[in-house]
Amino acid sequence: MGVLRFNYHSEVLGMYTDITVTYPTGKYTYNMMCPSENQMGEPGKLRKCYQPGMKFPTVYLMHGGGDDDTTFQRMSRVEFYAEQNNVMTVTPQVKDSFFLDTKYGIRYFTYITEELPVLIRSLFASSPEREDNFVVGMAMGGNGALEVSMRRPDLYAACVDLSGGIGCSIDTDNLVEQIKTIQSLPKLQGAFGNPDQIPGSEYDLAVYAKRNMQEHIPVPELFLAVGKDDFIRDVVRRDRDALLKMGYSLTYEEPEGYSHDWIFWDAYLKKTFYEWLPIRNR
Repeated sequence: MGVLRFNYHSEVLGMYTDITVTYPTGKYTYNMMCPSENQMGEPGKLRKCYQPGMKFPTVYLMHGGGDDDTTFQRMSRVEFYAEQNNVMTVTPQVKDSFFLDTKYGIRYFTYITEELPVLIRSLFASSPEREDNFVVGMAMGGNGALEVSMRRPDLYAACVDLSGGIGCSIDTDNLVEQIKTIQSLPKLQGAFGNPDQIPGSEYDLAVYAKRNMQEHIPVPELFLAVGKDDFIRDVVRRDRDALLKMGYSLTYEEPEGYSHDWIFWDAYLKKTFYEWLPIRNR
């Protein structure tokens, strides 16, 4: 697997930021005598040739609260899963912004949905086709994945929300309640502002979710999962129920014996890459 950590000055953010990109290089060879056996000479495991202008399906990975763009690679086998399924991954650094254009002035939502895709498709070998782009997040990043999918459904073919219980919610009352009651997370109010002003605002995902249904806008395939022992489980259930009530079809899993940790997220990242994402040309 090829791994790059790219640092550049973001026009939207107005500051330097990091992005981690991985490529499935183990699937390819420079040898033009294709098809070719892999480096170990194992029969039946053929490598494709690198081609000028080749493009990869792309999975955008959204990190959790307190994490950064390297956490997926350090805490899970996501590189292996991506390589085996012939996709590249992109993990932006968003700090604890909840993937919003925040009240304190940093425009992470605009960065994620406008600047980042243009940058990645221009400088890296990322397919521009909607059916080749997916968004996957855990914890805060799960909410972020759901947020960008509801607000910009034109960008992604599928969305996977793992344990996304804190941050943007389809259940608006739940989000307002969180900001008012979770005293240990002042960053919530720092990002969202006054909770009483959220209903009907750009932070109210229910508005976008309802719009998509009412206007028959094509939406990404939706996958939600949370461990049965996760402290955030009931919040995820509320998002599930709100989506189903609006008429969305989705896949929901709540496996026994899992909590809010990388044991669960790694297991479900594997399921995401091998079973859930509709990846072409694996």
